[in-house]
Amino acid sequence: MNKNVFISKHPLVMHKIARLRDKKTSVADFRRVMSEISMLLAHDVLANAKVKVTGVATPLAPCKAMTLSHDIIFVAILRAGLGMLDGLIKVHPEARLAHIGIYRDETTLKPVKYYVRLPERINDSLVVIVDPMLATGGSAAEAVEILKARGAKNICFMGLIGAKYGVKRLASAHPDVPIYIGTVDEKLNKDGYIVPGLGDAGDRMFGTN
Repeated sequence: MNKNVFISKHPLVMHKIARLRDKKTSVADFRRVMSEISMLLAHDVLANAKVKVTGVATPLAPCKAMTLSHDIIFVAILRAGLGMLDGLIKVHPEARLAHIGIYRDETTLKPVKYYVRLPERINDSLVVIVDPMLATGGSAAEAVEILKARGAKNICFMGLIGAKYGVKRLASAHPDVPIYIGTVDEKLNKDGYIVPGLGDAGDRMFGTN
């Protein structure tokens, strides 16, 4: 794997991904567990956020403290990426949120952009793209292109399950973008789904099919 790819070894992440994979997991539990994994992965994703020295007054005395020196933007790739925002907002409620709508053409498996809504002034922000499944890598690579075109310079990707093909494709297309992933599966099927994966994350999260 590329040196910029970080696969979680956290026991709780592994345990909770097993819950997501289980076809018997209910819609409510699927949403909850997705949120919980997102919170755990956020620990690594945000570990390199920039900080600065500031001063605060405790009840007893003035004190030097460290605070974030830039803001953080969570960018959900619609629609499944929405399921990760709940956990991320709990970790950092002050974050700004953005949405990029990209769907995969069922015939060509290529990404098709249909919606982009970003905050202003993202040049100096830490921008975290979230999508539970990194399958072909096309949607994630397109999302990075969109953000770079809007001026983002500090971007990373966070997902729950990736296929080796998709991880390598994103890492190759954007070697400057760190990839944080819960686990990596071996292959894709002919329809572009990760195998063994967990099925369609959006369908399982929203209770659709």
